[in-house]
Amino acid sequence: MNSKTPTPLSARQTAVNVICAVIKQGKSLTDALSLCDQLEPRDRAFCRELCYGTIRWHGRLNAILNLLLKKPFKPKDTDITVLGLIGLYQIIYLNTPDHAAVSETVNLCRQGKKSWAKGVLNGVLRNFLRNRESLENTADENIFHQQAHPQWLVERIKNDWSTETDTILKANNQHAPMSIRVNQRIFSRDAYIEQLTQVNISGSANPFNAVGITLETPVNVDQLPDFFKGAVSVQDNAAQLAADLLDVKSGHRVLDVCAAPGGKTAHILETSPDDISLTAIDIDEARNQRVIENLERLSLNADVLTVDALEPAEWFDDKPFQRILLDAPCSATGVIRRHPDIKLLRKPSDIPALVALQRKLLDAVWPLLDKKGVLLYATCSILSAENNQQIASFIADHADAKEILIEANWGQACTYGRQILPGEHNMDGFYYACLTKI
Repeated sequence: MNSKTPTPLSARQTAVNVICAVIKQGKSLTDALSLCDQLEPRDRAFCRELCYGTIRWHGRLNAILNLLLKKPFKPKDTDITVLGLIGLYQIIYLNTPDHAAVSETVNLCRQGKKSWAKGVLNGVLRNFLRNRESLENTADENIFHQQAHPQWLVERIKNDWSTETDTILKANNQHAPMSIRVNQRIFSRDAYIEQLTQVNISGSANPFNAVGITLETPVNVDQLPDFFKGAVSVQDNAAQLAADLLDVKSGHRVLDVCAAPGGKTAHILETSPDDISLTAIDIDEARNQRVIENLERLSLNADVLTVDALEPAEWFDDKPFQRILLDAPCSATGVIRRHPDIKLLRKPSDIPALVALQRKLLDAVWPLLDKKGVLLYATCSILSAENNQQIASFIADHADAKEILIEANWGQACTYGRQILPGEHNMDGFYYACLTKI
């Protein structure tokens, strides 16, 4: 008996599956987007745009959809809800021709064997087109809907950054730029900018270090000259600040805690003397494989260990480290523009658990630091509980810990450490604090 070849999924249908995986299964958008891999390049790009955009504006789109429905669809029909959200996203944010946005969205109901929803979605989207202005205005009366952020997160941001709240929320809903870090063992930044110019890629130098470039338009890494020979790495400009702050000297032993996927590990090695030794640790073996792959591409060497940082007795060799980088697990509230699914997946109850884990990590690795050594604490969070308050509490409980003041022309000084807010200087939201053992 001949089996029929399944019909390839369209970009829109794939986008529905991706978004449902995030909403229903709690998958990260990064992981769920693997469903796009089977699409042709052009369809893949469109699918990613639908996924990122619909999730970025989910709070606002969902509010508008609920205004159009007599009652929300049942949980088992989340795919129909997502179809409605995707249809609205195309009309509002992509300027897709109205007839195309409606017809393509409605036709997917037949493909999904839910033909009963065809008439409902058709009516919903056409009703929106007739009453667009009033529906958007009504939804936008609620600030949480207007800015497409959950209420708890807006309140936390307002509590920590009262005068900056609107700026932060707007920045979170922007597209993040693509930034790269030049490997100065191969090219100077000026020389690499010239290489980019020769292949018609425009970029500007990061004003806060000697290696960063922000591209005018994102490109695939295979378009970057000598990428696979280790000339550059993709890394946000805020994350590029870590290596300089750590200030590794000749002969130092360096520990990179929670190192995966290895961007900061590689940057430290690229900018440090050849006689240092670096140990990169992470608890996740699959993520550690990415550290190894990145180091291999860049022809760099480090000891990469899959271990639990909270259990140093199992792996520490009793030789103290002169430098420790703790890139702590965090709420990632500083990188929402890159990962808009954080607004859907992160819960208020996550924050106390993360704060407790960060403190356990600080307590666990602090004894491994040599006298007069430096520990650099970093997060991609903008919440004070994970940053300024965390370091204040740690210093209060450790008489041998002293802050090294970060003097810089980026970010904002906190009581302890320095905070970059999302979009500030075109960088991700990031926090750094330098501690030394006295």
